[in-house]
Amino acid sequence: MLFAYADPPYYKQGKRLYGDHPQGHIWDQKQAHLDLIQQLTNDYSDGWALSCNPADLAWLLPHCPPTTRVCCWAKTFHQIRPNCSVQYAWEPVLLCGGRKIQKRKPMVRDWMACARSMKKGLVGAKPDAFNRWVLDLLGFMPGDQLDDLFPGTGGMAAMITSYTTELTA
Repeated sequence: MLFAYADPPYYKQGKRLYGDHPQGHIWDQKQAHLDLIQQLTNDYSDGWALSCNPADLAWLLPHCPPTTRVCCWAKTFHQIRPNCSVQYAWEPVLLCGGRKIQKRKPMVRDWMACARSMKKGLVGAKPDAFNRWVLDLLGFMPGDQLDDLFPGTGGMAAMITSYTTELTA
């Protein structure tokens, strides 16, 4: 099966956080995010996952296939914003498709909780536990392909290697 995972810069954060990247600024436009959803839907019919900002769900979800599910990564350690009365301590992961595994053991929940990554060299880098959870959500198995559309620190590729080794051992 062919899957994809996308973790683009949050809307309106591309230039601010990734200004040195030649494509960083395009993520400051809603259309770039909508085009990404269309690309995922067209090119990855077996399944895809997309990390996004909770504040953007209202305008992203209407452009997703009706089968899209909102999963939750609860961050047990997160940035504290002193001027924010309700802290942002979770990140939605939009999930579309994936391998259906009946009576799966261990079961996979549509939420997970772990601390965010720190000092990985890139803002938004995901921890290993998160990457493993995304593979589990998609029902990834040895022989499948997952295209990480925003490879960043290479954490997802490393997790695929470790996960595949574990499952084939």
